[in-house]
Amino acid sequence: MMSTVTKQGPARLARRPPWAFCQAAGLDVLKAPGLERLDWLTHGFSTRQGGRSRLRGAHVLNLGFTPWDLRACVVENRKKFFRAIDATKMRVVALGQIHSDISHAIDQSRARANPSPEGDAVFTREPGILLTVQTADCIPILLADTEQRAVAAIHSGWRGTLARIAVKTLGRMRMEFGTRPEDVIVALGPGIGRCCYEVGAEVVSEFHAQFPQANEWFDGPFQSLASGENDPNWLPWLTMRPPGHAPLPPRLNLDLIAANRAMLLEAGVPARQISASGFCTACRKDIFFSYRREGSTGRMMSAIGLR
Repeated sequence: MMSTVTKQGPARLARRPPWAFCQAAGLDVLKAPGLERLDWLTHGFSTRQGGRSRLRGAHVLNLGFTPWDLRACVVENRKKFFRAIDATKMRVVALGQIHSDISHAIDQSRARANPSPEGDAVFTREPGILLTVQTADCIPILLADTEQRAVAAIHSGWRGTLARIAVKTLGRMRMEFGTRPEDVIVALGPGIGRCCYEVGAEVVSEFHAQFPQANEWFDGPFQSLASGENDPNWLPWLTMRPPGHAPLPPRLNLDLIAANRAMLLEAGVPARQISASGFCTACRKDIFFSYRREGSTGRMMSAIGLR
């Protein structure tokens, strides 16, 4: 078994156990410690290893119906992953993801009628339903309400993060089930990290327009002045060039984990109940798929459900 820890201070490391890879059905499945201690649910984050699909000469666990893969291979891979997380008897809901803020409340009748609703978040408190999202750089977020015993799976790229999809899903759970933020455990799974996620000026501008603290989520040459303080007027500098020259595209790095964490904290989820895997998919394409790093690639799956 391998394990890793999130990048936190020594005091937090002393209190919080690390995320760990658990071996089952011939696969390494990443588990979040906050969710793993809840015996009434099952969850897991897949890796790229141990599957039937072949990508650039190697066997991989592709769990998305991508153009380059055979459907039969993906179906077999999914069965193997569901065995690994002890969910073979559960009804699977797999979103048709569109980078939106759309979330769906799921019960057994809705799961039977439409197992692939269009949107980017699903939530339920009915046993026997496995909620899933697919990623290859975007952030998978799993939520568990420990009092109402409700769970959610969320797909959050930059568009979903900008649209506050995690907080909006939490709000829907509050309306539907009476979920309180202080009862929720959040697991932010493997996704592209601040170290590798370069975005353009239009993305920076949209975040800056909506979030007062957006400067904290970006790394770049214009983020701070020599004084070390963030300047609210730095954003227009991004595209300034001498007359007659095309705008200079900036190379600013966005931290999706920090952005989602900040929004969930503001919504009332306690800091001690939010954890992140610490893995960057672009840095660790030996373990995970990364669309940004590889182009044509597979998809991981993050899943959660009530036993």
